[in-house]
Amino acid sequence: MTVKLHWFLPTYGDSRLIVGGGHGTAAGAASGDREASIDYLASIVRAAEQFGFTGALIPTGAWCEDAFVTAALLARETTALAFLVAFRPGLVSPTLSAQMAATFARHAPGRLLLNVVVGGEAHEQRAFGDHLDKDARYARADEFLEVVRRLWAGETVSLDGEYVKVEQAALAVPPNPVPPLYFGGSSAAAGPVAARHADVYLTWGEPPAAVAEKIAWIRAEAAAQGRTVRFGIRLHTISRDTAQEAWAQADKLVGALDEETVQAAQAGLARSQSEGQRRMLALHEANRADGTWSDARSLEIAPNLWSGVGLVRGGAGTALVGSHSEVADRIAEYAAIGIDEFIFSGYPHLEELFWFGEGVVPILRQRGLFNVGSTDSPTAPGVSIPFVGSTR
Repeated sequence: MTVKLHWFLPTYGDSRLIVGGGHGTAAGAASGDREASIDYLASIVRAAEQFGFTGALIPTGAWCEDAFVTAALLARETTALAFLVAFRPGLVSPTLSAQMAATFARHAPGRLLLNVVVGGEAHEQRAFGDHLDKDARYARADEFLEVVRRLWAGETVSLDGEYVKVEQAALAVPPNPVPPLYFGGSSAAAGPVAARHADVYLTWGEPPAAVAEKIAWIRAEAAAQGRTVRFGIRLHTISRDTAQEAWAQADKLVGALDEETVQAAQAGLARSQSEGQRRMLALHEANRADGTWSDARSLEIAPNLWSGVGLVRGGAGTALVGSHSEVADRIAEYAAIGIDEFIFSGYPHLEELFWFGEGVVPILRQRGLFNVGSTDSPTAPGVSIPFVGSTR
């Protein structure tokens, strides 16, 4: 089988060190040494496109820029790359969401992917005017996505649901092709909604055995609905010519943290209602308790799977760390248990994209795991790359 690759866009700022953000993060709390300007983000997406990546994930939340607006601005900077736009069902009407997606798809055909984010923080949802609890948010998402799917199919829709009520809703021009829906969620309430609506179920980077359990769970839920679902995983990456260089970079990232910073971040993340976030925290809980988190290798929770990012960053908190061949080995391992798509990132996002694209992508091609896009190393017009990476 072959896999699809996506990169991540840091629309809250970038840095050579770990930037906080994600679950449990207040508005404006995430920032970096580099401004998330359109010019900088454009340099990332152009490089991703030339390395053959399918898409770029754009996050949603109070701590980052709006995903749909960012995607619209960046669509003119590339020719083929798709944008995996994270959005929260219920913050706008399903009819408007369907219309926005249809408009984007008409002007950039086949280049819109939608990441459904139900929301794991009640305090952040309330800031947007949403006062439902988590289970109710999943139930609303179910109704919301039913309306969206039917509108995209060209139907005129009326629904008198518990949370969603529309009358005679229709689109002037449905999208063609219909944007795929990506959906994540580890709680019991997430499974049936993902099974009914998701094209791709997403998980954060847990050890392979835990990921295999999730895949089996969602496959069974989808089979009960008469559907099949693809699977994706969200990870960071630190890939270098040698394992020693990669782990030295991981040591540099944790070496810049202190106990006060880690404790403050963990206190914020502990507020999250997200089951996925709880599972991320559990991956390094023992290390925080005994103080060994300052040694990067102590946070290796499976071969080449490092939980250090999650010390201060919400959401995806694990990274593949190692030589280019080792990182390719882990991708192959996840692919063997059923992962079809990988969403990667790193600090800084532009440089780590080059390390990965020049080092790991050729190995994946050689192994028959990846067969799209250019084999040439891209350049980023107007951006000075402050290091020389692997040329392999």
